[in-house]
Amino acid sequence: MKSFIHVEPESHFPIQNLPYGVFRPLGDNRARVGAAIGEFVLDLSVIDKAGYFKGTAVEGREVINQESLNAFMGLGKKAWQEVRAIIQGLLREDTADLRDNASLRKEALLPQKNVELLLPVEIGDYTDFYASKEHATNVGTMFRGKENALMPNWTHLPVGYHGRCSSVVLSGTDICRPNGQKKPKNDASPVFGPSEQLDIELEMGWFIGPGNELGQPISIDKAEEHIFGLVLVNDWSARDIQTWEYQPLGPFLSKSFATSISPWVIPLEALEPFRVSGPNQNPEPLPYLKKEGENSFDINLEVSLKTKNEKSPQKIISTNFKFLYWSMAQQISHHTIAGCNLRPGDLHASGTISGPEKEQRGSLLELTWRGTDPIVLENGETREWLEDEDQVMITGWCQGDGFRVGFGEVKGCILPAKEQPQQNKSSDNKILRTNI
Repeated sequence: MKSFIHVEPESHFPIQNLPYGVFRPLGDNRARVGAAIGEFVLDLSVIDKAGYFKGTAVEGREVINQESLNAFMGLGKKAWQEVRAIIQGLLREDTADLRDNASLRKEALLPQKNVELLLPVEIGDYTDFYASKEHATNVGTMFRGKENALMPNWTHLPVGYHGRCSSVVLSGTDICRPNGQKKPKNDASPVFGPSEQLDIELEMGWFIGPGNELGQPISIDKAEEHIFGLVLVNDWSARDIQTWEYQPLGPFLSKSFATSISPWVIPLEALEPFRVSGPNQNPEPLPYLKKEGENSFDINLEVSLKTKNEKSPQKIISTNFKFLYWSMAQQISHHTIAGCNLRPGDLHASGTISGPEKEQRGSLLELTWRGTDPIVLENGETREWLEDEDQVMITGWCQGDGFRVGFGEVKGCILPAKEQPQQNKSSDNKILRTNI
């Protein structure tokens, strides 16, 4: 399949992809839903107005002319398939409707350089998993030794925790180094200050479309029907803050300061040609987590780092989504088995994705082995952890025959920590009380 719009073979957005996002043209305050094709954005509100969605589940629902994808996501798989088929049909090289209509084409196809991309989803809840066996083994080995690397529950269920959705930000947002409590190894008491062990976490995320009723679990066989699409995720992490705070309830301030996602949501349907089997699971999962067939995807993932002294980014990590031990379907099934209700716009993330080789480790914690084996960059600089003004970029794609189905990128630059808040000791600082 080819489009009448020229798309380079290495572009992430050919007609086989058509990811969804929310944008507004420069100088226009009205946000709406679009789809990426090559270097353009197809304004779906224009296509809707022109009547091309008549007879579909979208007709009359005003789900396209919105400031988020939530309403569209909530319609479910049938509506997604209908809209995708119409968009693909309009963009085909052998379809004249849009190709030969100059006025419609001018209104509907906008150069990406002339639009502002926005956070695509109103995120109601965010759940972060710990689904990579290689990552969990590496981290466990560092902290508990090789014999006790994996906790007893790890191979029986997808471990996860509920994160903070208010600090999920769009790619390109600068990240302030967080302050918090840390306990140096040889100190008796904790100290307060900026994190000195700021890290990345290479992850993938997926947005939930239709949810489930409270108390009604989603079966493993139906779980993927609830996935609207995927994005890249960098779940920034302050390792020194996390080490001190995480017991017994897990990460808090060390993860809640920022989570970056890419702007384009790649439909699950676009990934179907790239299905693969995930890792062999031993012991065999319990019945509610057992699913036969190819339940993972061959998605290449890379992380690049650019310091303030470098002219261009340098690749430091290269791994693949297919290494994840627990699949997306298993994570959803486990998430809801106790009765938790998911809702349109919920974000789930995989946890750090690592592979068996050193260059496939998805965090600096693993790559530098907790700072004992620094990365040596091409200009001679070394990195144990991220420094101020470092820029991190994550990208990912599936490689087809002469085309790529890609995710674009998620990037962020580290800014210095904010000044520590000072206690106001003024005698005029009084607590106001209201008498009732």
